[in-house]
Amino acid sequence: MKVFAAILRIILGVGLVLGLSSCSNRSEMLELQNYVQAEMDRPPSAIDPLPVFVVYEAFTYSAANLRGPFDIPVEISDEFRNQQAREVKPDESRPKEYLESFAIGNLIMVGVIKRAGEVWALIRDETNNINRVTVGNYMGRNHGRISAISDTQIDVVEIVPIGDGGWLERPQSILLQE
Repeated sequence: MKVFAAILRIILGVGLVLGLSSCSNRSEMLELQNYVQAEMDRPPSAIDPLPVFVVYEAFTYSAANLRGPFDIPVEISDEFRNQQAREVKPDESRPKEYLESFAIGNLIMVGVIKRAGEVWALIRDETNNINRVTVGNYMGRNHGRISAISDTQIDVVEIVPIGDGGWLERPQSILLQE
């Protein structure tokens, strides 16, 4: 029985080798070997030099406290501006909330939660995190305080500088994005 198994293995091995060798085309193999040899015999060429990189220059944006170019300008009289500027000031002593590190235009309202008479809005920030806010929370870089939350929008009152050392309250709304 062992002899028979050994003979069978030899016959299968020889058949496998003959079968695989009959599948290859001798002329294609010679063509491939000639191409490889021609590439190996070719003299080496010069390597292109590395590209010159432009040195990065850091830029400090100095107009962060000014009105954004895409914000709607608020037209007010000089008399009202002077009166308002004396009365309105941001509370610099309070601790900053997480959403105050993002521009208000980059915050997106994605939903509302109502529970036990309390209304919470869901805000997606620039890092795609969902944050829960309610009336009285702050958001945006201009001391924006949430004044109202409805099913379709969040009303925020920002305190923005007006350029002469004074401050002005500016209403903003963040609409629900579906």
